[in-house]
Amino acid sequence: MRWTKRAAALLAALLVLLTAAAAEGGFKALPREPGTPPGGRLASPWEAEEAAKLPELTVLNPEAAPGPEGVSAAEGPSFPEAEEWQLLLVNPWNELPEDFEAALKALPDGQKVDERIYEDLNAMLQACREAGLRPKICSAYRTEAKQTYLYNNKVARLRSAGYSRDAAQEEAARWVARPGTSEHQLGLALDIVSQSYQALTKKQEKTAEQKWLMEHCWEYGFILRYPSDKSEITGIGYEPWHYRYVGRDVALDVRESGLCFEEYLLLREEALAAEKTA
Repeated sequence: MRWTKRAAALLAALLVLLTAAAAEGGFKALPREPGTPPGGRLASPWEAEEAAKLPELTVLNPEAAPGPEGVSAAEGPSFPEAEEWQLLLVNPWNELPEDFEAALKALPDGQKVDERIYEDLNAMLQACREAGLRPKICSAYRTEAKQTYLYNNKVARLRSAGYSRDAAQEEAARWVARPGTSEHQLGLALDIVSQSYQALTKKQEKTAEQKWLMEHCWEYGFILRYPSDKSEITGIGYEPWHYRYVGRDVALDVRESGLCFEEYLLLREEALAAEKTA
């Protein structure tokens, strides 16, 4: 599916599809109470708000509603196939599954990642180096204990700066995920910085390494997970160093859509649910 310059049109086409299906009684997932998660996940406040909006839409003539570049409302947008582990959503509202176990493989520096992303990760870093750059992985897979330490340390520093306990915990979670809600615990996420500038600050985006990675990461199955304009949806502040593996086809789709991962998954789930009930 080609999203370039038409993500809004596809979103509109999907809403037409859902509304038309609901009007005909063929789509049982709508209407639904705000907060009810698509696909059984715990909905974020943003998803609940979007879900609440859907039933209010009306279509006078669904069959005549135009789809983007030949995609009819009856067909809806299509999505590339992907394995479940590639699309696993972990964020402030969705913890790691209780039975989750990462299949890990050690990198040359001793850090670990999910063995299924090992080849694509190495290919991306090698290509970056061949472009004359020096990327460095500063954080890969983290254990529950490691994530707990990092989160508590951030809370402690904020408390020292004058934050109340509740405020410190809330603010800390915007930058260091609470244990059980970090993508690093999946083994699918990495913090990659420039060898010449390793601070995790907004200035990281100015480095040649980040500019290259943001431009090319999708070619190897990665996405910039926390964009600068999506913090209210992802629940995490802008991190121009955090990359998540989703597979090459999905990474291309996310890039062309202009959506963050939460938005993309919501759209994908609603479209696939509509296809099954059509």
